[in-house]
Amino acid sequence: MKTVIVCVSVSHGNTRRVADRMAQVLNAEVVAPEQADLAELAGADLVGFGSGVFYGRLHPRLTGFVEALPAGPGRAFVFATSGLPEFSPAPFTRPLVQLLEGRGFEVDGSFSCRAFDTWAPFKLVGGINRQRPNAGDLAAAEAFAGRLRGGRGPVS
Repeated sequence: MKTVIVCVSVSHGNTRRVADRMAQVLNAEVVAPEQADLAELAGADLVGFGSGVFYGRLHPRLTGFVEALPAGPGRAFVFATSGLPEFSPAPFTRPLVQLLEGRGFEVDGSFSCRAFDTWAPFKLVGGINRQRPNAGDLAAAEAFAGRLRGGRGPVS
């Protein structure tokens, strides 16, 4: 199964660590949006899209990249890391999932976990979630990727 993961990880490498763990399971290449080859994405069986959460949203480099993708069928998943917890009725990944579905992708699931965050007020105290993503978070990311590889339908 050909898999590519498009990842924006800018602050502490949190999202890249999650992407790398998923990539190990999926035998995938991890690329930044600027490095992504559209022909390679079109030929992939599965494409992952992930970033950290900034002001309650995924990184604009990632959403802008998805907005510019040509419409067409494909299978995808979305993932995120965030210092603050998700509000379950409105997960951080939902807007990107909806955008991908609007571009013709079948989104098989989303994953998110907490991560080290030094956003403005948290910087004053040295940040929050200093040890995240931890071994448990990375194991959960690995299990999520394993379910995607198994093709057992939507996962969350």
